Amino acid sequence: MDKSTQLTDGIVVLRPLDLGDVAEHLAGEDEELVRWLNGGPGTRETVEAHVRACMAAWQTGGPTITFGIRAGEPERLVGTVDAHLELAGLEAGQANIAYGLYPQARGRGLASRAVTLMCTFLATRHGVREAIIRTEPANAASAAVARRAGFRLARRGGEGELDWYVRNLADLDTHVARTP
Repeated sequence: MDKSTQLTDGIVVLRPLDLGDVAEHLAGEDEELVRWLNGGPGTRETVEAHVRACMAAWQTGGPTITFGIRAGEPERLVGTVDAHLELAGLEAGQANIAYGLYPQARGRGLASRAVTLMCTFLATRHGVREAIIRTEPANAASAAVARRAGFRLARRGGEGELDWYVRNLADLDTHVARTP
């Protein structure tokens, strides 16, 4: 994969993370990201290690693809979206998508746009036929993003399990602006 890949719909820009994003990520991290996505508060060292792992995955072609979500004028890092091409419980041709936005970017439709761009990227560059979003049942905001991005609830999680939202990628409009 080319780590210079950039995708945009005219509002949101997805571009691979680099070490220049560490400070902005730390500044944007809040209790919601820690609770639903990160598993614990980040430090400069842990975020740097994560970004380095993301950069290495771009060089080797996966199995995780991470983009920084950027928006605004001037363009700023507002969150991340990633796809796991190999994850326990997934079938061949499926990918799991996860996302998180910083507080100032929430409620503006940016996560749904980022997920839609990621779906198009997965369908056109990786041959993924079905995208999965797994959410904690109590995470209503994440479930709303999945529904707005065209996913349907396919499996309700039981005690201690995640809800699964699914989108068939064959129905995507695969026209996405790419810039070098």
